Amino acid sequence: MESRRFSSSLSLLAALTVLCLCMGVRSQLSTNFYAESCPNVFKVVRGEVADALKKEARMAASLLRLHFHDCFVNGCDGSVLLDGSDGEKFAFPNRNSVRGFDVVDSIKTAVENECSETVSCADILAIAARDAVVLSGGPSWKVPLGRRDGLVANQTGANTNLPAPFHSINTIKNKFAAVGLDITDVVALSGGHTIGRARCLAFRSRLLSFSPTSSADPSLDSTMASELQSLCPQDDDGSTAAALDRSSVNAFDNHYFSNLLNQRGLLSSDQGLFSSDEGVATTKDLVEAYSKDAGLFFKDFANSMIKMGNISPLTGSAGEIRKNCRVVN
Repeated sequence: MESRRFSSSLSLLAALTVLCLCMGVRSQLSTNFYAESCPNVFKVVRGEVADALKKEARMAASLLRLHFHDCFVNGCDGSVLLDGSDGEKFAFPNRNSVRGFDVVDSIKTAVENECSETVSCADILAIAARDAVVLSGGPSWKVPLGRRDGLVANQTGANTNLPAPFHSINTIKNKFAAVGLDITDVVALSGGHTIGRARCLAFRSRLLSFSPTSSADPSLDSTMASELQSLCPQDDDGSTAAALDRSSVNAFDNHYFSNLLNQRGLLSSDQGLFSSDEGVATTKDLVEAYSKDAGLFFKDFANSMIKMGNISPLTGSAGEIRKNCRVVN
């Protein structure tokens, strides 16, 4: 009996310790972290992001994706930006896919000119992602700051941890759960695909020899399937890109979810939120809710971005403030 009580006490103590550690990490991030050390950081980053989007509207999705792919591997520590053959940017999910590194370089240079060796690359990614969404017509949120930059990349982690466009909804749910995100986060953050493009390689399996009885995925609108088959012929190298949201390519809105209701989701992982058996059981209701209420989607998306930005950040004296986002100091 005493042994059982002692074991229960240890379990409770362990749970409380984890909870306190999580709260401690979050308490070290603050929306006014640079209020004194770099008060103009938001203005500087916004200006650079705006310039980048004027040159290429698609860059909004690229900056948003960089933050996502950073946080899912080693936490939000800027490790996705590190060069080197063993870097995360050369992992299978990122190769010839993640982009925008030159824009991040420009932002970093501008921020360094404003306040040198003060603002981390990880924080720049978080601010730039928010600004990319806002400048595309999406919601705003206050970005908690104070992250420091990691010293190592994790290519193996990138290959293992990042959700893929061909993953089942249950697999995606599990990958989100592994970093502390829930079903609402899965659906809301998937809504980031309201902007951006995907290469044929990411969805061509839905178009050709999908099953013994169907050439194309039956959950894909037949007209859209025919158009995509012309865009992505079987002998093509797969590098041609198609819009993730054909209704409003560069506008951050809730049309992505309306597309899913009409079987016009580009990626299998997108359409699966509404059409797959797993999606019907867990995510379909949220897809329908967001398709009807853009305000609800915007609110949940902003909250989920804040949650994602809190994934295992380095704070205090951990890590460093990189001078160049591509290499450790």
